[in-house]
Amino acid sequence: MNILVNGIGNIGTTLLGVLSKQKHLLGIEHIYALKNNPMPWHQDDLSYLAEMGVIVCTKKDDEYEHLDDVIGRIEYIFDCTSNGGGLSNKSWYESLSNLKGACAQGSEKNFGISYMSGVNDQILEGAKYAHVVSCNTHSIASLLMTFAGRDLENLESSDFVIVRRSEDLGNHQRLVSANVVARHLDDQLGTHHSIDVLGLFKTVEKTFKVSSSDITTPSQLMHGVRFNITLKKPINQKVANDLIEKSQFIASSTKFDSNVIFERGRRYGFHGRIYNHAVVISNNILFVENRIMGWAFIPQEGNTILSTIHAFLLQTHHPEANSIMTKLKEEYLIKTW
Repeated sequence: MNILVNGIGNIGTTLLGVLSKQKHLLGIEHIYALKNNPMPWHQDDLSYLAEMGVIVCTKKDDEYEHLDDVIGRIEYIFDCTSNGGGLSNKSWYESLSNLKGACAQGSEKNFGISYMSGVNDQILEGAKYAHVVSCNTHSIASLLMTFAGRDLENLESSDFVIVRRSEDLGNHQRLVSANVVARHLDDQLGTHHSIDVLGLFKTVEKTFKVSSSDITTPSQLMHGVRFNITLKKPINQKVANDLIEKSQFIASSTKFDSNVIFERGRRYGFHGRIYNHAVVISNNILFVENRIMGWAFIPQEGNTILSTIHAFLLQTHHPEANSIMTKLKEEYLIKTW
């Protein structure tokens, strides 16, 4: 199968690294990457991708493959653009007769079925368009499933405060100089994070009580989340530790400083990324009556990658999707940071 990654930013390049390493496991023949606005200072990055075996293409006449010459061979597209790029591109994708499927990332809500690995796999089988939910939605959903059960059977209600970094590392366009609070979009749900996680679970006909708030900080490292989950039946520290250990996508740490965890990700993670959905500070959890409260850090540059690959496998009816995902999780998910 020939695939195209449209957009070579933080998510696109991380995805390309995993796809390139695992291309034979995934049944991929050729990997193409579209750089929408190549600049002279991107030359080193594009050369590095070429050395990995990625075929770089553009919409311009230059030294790279022209998109028009390869698009007819593309069978699946990973859209890694942002700020409405995926939604704008969808009409183009719909015109491609050879395309078996496409997915877009978190900001591109309504591109297709909202999806996260382990939540709604069954409804994505054969779907042509998938919307891989955001890094924060991944973290909230995984925290809920970890502490309240796979089907949220022990969940009474929940509230989350997302502490956002203001800009991707290496960029400087949206940095803030002080804390900035986000507007609540709904007087019951709060910010879009709770709205989005509800939308994800509604695809499998689950609904629950959740609210969220958001504050952006002058940081470029990791998001954080303060979770406050009310359970029908209380749990204690030992049970919480066991649940974290059994959770596929949740990791733990006893480190209170996101700088340290971020640096360990750069040191030990593939391509310097952390692929867990969230890293819970396991020695700093409060248990008050039926509530469990604490902090987790969110590795936003890596935590959607495995869901993105799982979407591709499900959409293209790969016969070994489950065994492949088991191998990928064993290789990329580290339980302790």
